[in-house]
Amino acid sequence: MLSRLLLVLSACLIAAPAAAETIVIHAGQLIADASKPPMGPSTITVVDGRISSITEGHSAVPAGAELVDLSSKTVLPGLIDTHVHLTGEPGGDWRDEAVDTSEWSTLVGAKNALLTAKAGFTTVRDLGASPQSIFALRRATNESVIPGPRIVAAGSSISIIGGHGDVTGFRPDVMETLEIGNTCTGAVECAERVREASRAGADLIKIPATGGVLSQQARGLGQHFTDEEMKAIVDAAHSLGLKVAAHAHGARGIEAAARAGVDSIEHGTFADGAAIKAMKANGAALVPTLMAYTGIRDGLAKGVFTPAVAEKVRMTLDQVGQAARAARAAGVPVVFGTDSAVYPHGRNAEEFAQLVEIVGMSPAEALASATTGAAELIDMQNEVGRIAPGYSADLIAVEGNPLENVRVLEKVDWVMVQGRTID
Repeated sequence: MLSRLLLVLSACLIAAPAAAETIVIHAGQLIADASKPPMGPSTITVVDGRISSITEGHSAVPAGAELVDLSSKTVLPGLIDTHVHLTGEPGGDWRDEAVDTSEWSTLVGAKNALLTAKAGFTTVRDLGASPQSIFALRRATNESVIPGPRIVAAGSSISIIGGHGDVTGFRPDVMETLEIGNTCTGAVECAERVREASRAGADLIKIPATGGVLSQQARGLGQHFTDEEMKAIVDAAHSLGLKVAAHAHGARGIEAAARAGVDSIEHGTFADGAAIKAMKANGAALVPTLMAYTGIRDGLAKGVFTPAVAEKVRMTLDQVGQAARAARAAGVPVVFGTDSAVYPHGRNAEEFAQLVEIVGMSPAEALASATTGAAELIDMQNEVGRIAPGYSADLIAVEGNPLENVRVLEKVDWVMVQGRTID
């Protein structure tokens, strides 16, 4: 009889739910959605990492709950950067690729993940890193092993042989050692690379549809993949529920990638009328990465680039923002993304002022590009990008009103990622 009673008591103890963790946030001003005017003093209640309720005024704090007093601050949704490279650093020697290990890259990524989160970016889309490094970081931040943003990761980009994204610049035996199996030729092989990336755990597919500025290949910024190869990549990815981000500078490569059905054009430097028309017709967003040009301009001034790279840098600098302005005017969605690692991590929010001053966005439009617009691009519009009941508790606080002056976002005072405060 006693043993049966002990078994019943044990079962009850096991079945008893853990006490919910409740955090009450008093905001001086609340921007719940970038498209709507700010609210006055408000109370946000977070239960087990999710927003439970939003009420006007500063409500009483329930017994056992934690209070976060931000009554002198503006609280708004955590920011989203849709183009980062957490495991990379600006200004390094390109030959480091033959020396640095994946373990080292992971440690560098952990440092940069924290810098990025402290800058107010609670979700990022990483568009190029070794799978071993970035997938480990993705798990570590998600499981709170290390502090950092939520990570949506592509892993290695899929490239043409010898193109941007492949190993270039080394002697043949070194390149053979460094090859990572991410290249393809022909539609069948390119679709195969997509399926392999999906099997390895990629959240999306990244392709260099054109040449790149910072790779050692010196053949300009024109189209890389054939039309058939790009279509095969997109079709294979979409059949698996994966979106495709296309690094693209040259106009014809942008146009071909858009016709193939990619979901976003990254950079888009030389997009002309035909390229923008193709983007609009096929529903591709533009991620202009204006901070990348800040980074390469600084690098050029310091003389850190090889001659092949320096020539490509000069090609791009007088075009900064022109394509983004034209795309916005044509109704193409312009989404926030910075290409961190081309400039120092943590300066992501400097992109906002460039979107306003160069592209012509209003502060509200620029903020929406890094919240609701970015959330839609990464298919997380019901999870992040707004402050609303049921959404993840991804929140930041700043002084002032970013709907009037976006530069206040360059200094973030408080950050919460999935209900966890980043110290």
